Amino acid sequence: MSRTPPSATALRVSDLSQTEANSFALRPEADVLASIAEELEISALRKLSFAGAVTPLGKQDWQLNGKLGATVVQPCVVTLEPVTTRIDVPVTRHFVRDFEEPDEEEIEMPEDDNSEPLGKWIDPAQVMIEALALEVPEYPRKDDAELGSMILTEPGQKPMTDEDARPFAGLGALRDALKNDES
Repeated sequence: MSRTPPSATALRVSDLSQTEANSFALRPEADVLASIAEELEISALRKLSFAGAVTPLGKQDWQLNGKLGATVVQPCVVTLEPVTTRIDVPVTRHFVRDFEEPDEEEIEMPEDDNSEPLGKWIDPAQVMIEALALEVPEYPRKDDAELGSMILTEPGQKPMTDEDARPFAGLGALRDALKNDES
């Protein structure tokens, strides 16, 4: 068995204390932040910290509890201007020795999606990047950004709007016209 960790932040499970919390605190340097930003396809990652502890969970399993803090910059989906988002979330992972990987192609997600198979190492940096990837907004938008409307038509024709395209758009006007005819 190799005692060489897969990364500088990995914790060897057999070396973890069974009686005390195994604390960690990660605050990546600028070059690592740039690498993570590129991996996650975001414009910039200004700050990133992940601190917590790995504690025993029963006789064979382990639990990682931490606090993730990050400041990410992404382009607005409407204007492409930079949008800065602050992320502060708790993170929990259970590393389970008897974890069973599903072998079907399609499975229903379990309610506890925080469980992972327990290996020889627990790497808080990997958990940090995974948790960050899950928290980064999919469609960042500036507060004052609005989608405009574009109406195109042939010269001399009345432009069709979104309202005209709705299948029941004219029913209200038809109902009102019928009421006026009955009066």
